[in-house]
Amino acid sequence: MAGIGEWRHLCVDMQRMFAEDTPWHVPWMVRISPQIEELAGRHPSRTIFTRFVPPQHPDAMPGKWRDYYQKWWMMTGEHLPPELVNLASSLASLVPPARCFDKRTYSPWIDGRLHTLLQSERVDTLVITGGETDVCVLATTLGAIDLAYRVILLKDAVCSSADDTYDASLELLHDRFSVQLELMETDAFLSDLG
Repeated sequence: MAGIGEWRHLCVDMQRMFAEDTPWHVPWMVRISPQIEELAGRHPSRTIFTRFVPPQHPDAMPGKWRDYYQKWWMMTGEHLPPELVNLASSLASLVPPARCFDKRTYSPWIDGRLHTLLQSERVDTLVITGGETDVCVLATTLGAIDLAYRVILLKDAVCSSADDTYDASLELLHDRFSVQLELMETDAFLSDLG
């Protein structure tokens, strides 16, 4: 890995509502948590945790997001216990110095706040972990590529609900974005950091 530059660890949606027994439970989260805990624990001041925050009620969202939350009404703020939006307990203790960035969509880039923050800190490289590989991680990764960041995706620190879509997402990213994206294992990344 050539010199990494100014980097941040962008950890996507490692929240209790995905880790615990809810309709959005992602069983794989437990398998990737040790790698994320290791990276974030070693570099908490470089870590930004995104949190997917559902609206209080479906009508608070526009267009097809309203339809989405009519389907997933039980995951809206009026039904979901508010503490389930929080980070998984093993990561919550890292904030601060790690930071949280709340978003209402799959992508954290939509309103420009995250990009503005990273640019103000002269960040040029993003190391991406979290869930799910085929939804929020994919949206985060493609947005980062569009914004010209160097992107390192830690393939043993991302997860999906299904093996098939995890494999397909990594294959797509590797095959179509090989100039703009590096796939690595967490241990290799940490070793290269020194």
